[in-house]
Amino acid sequence: MSLVVRNLQRAVPLRRAPLRRRLEAVRKILGVQTFDLGVVCVDSRSIQRINRVYRGKNAPTDVLSFPFHEVTATHGLCHLLGFTHSTEAEWRKMYQKEEQVLQELSRRMGTQLQPLSRDLF
Repeated sequence: MSLVVRNLQRAVPLRRAPLRRRLEAVRKILGVQTFDLGVVCVDSRSIQRINRVYRGKNAPTDVLSFPFHEVTATHGLCHLLGFTHSTEAEWRKMYQKEEQVLQELSRRMGTQLQPLSRDLF
């Protein structure tokens, strides 16, 4: 079981160590210690984009939660296979591969997964 905390916003001061302790306490109280948890703090513009991509709602929201491991694993494996997204041309190739894999995975699992870098360029 792991806990990852990333702060990608600058609007609200955030100390990760106290947040990490509180999240661990909540997990213990809820009795859920057997799965990995990632918490990513983003700004309003970013969460609005993510909300639009994954839920079709073009508005910021306070929290989005979903099993993300399939998407991040696909993204990471594409990088390990040599795909990058430093330029728009490279991004297009990587995005196409991620989309292909995630569409097939979605079909098999009955989900709707989309690449992480959907609106990168």
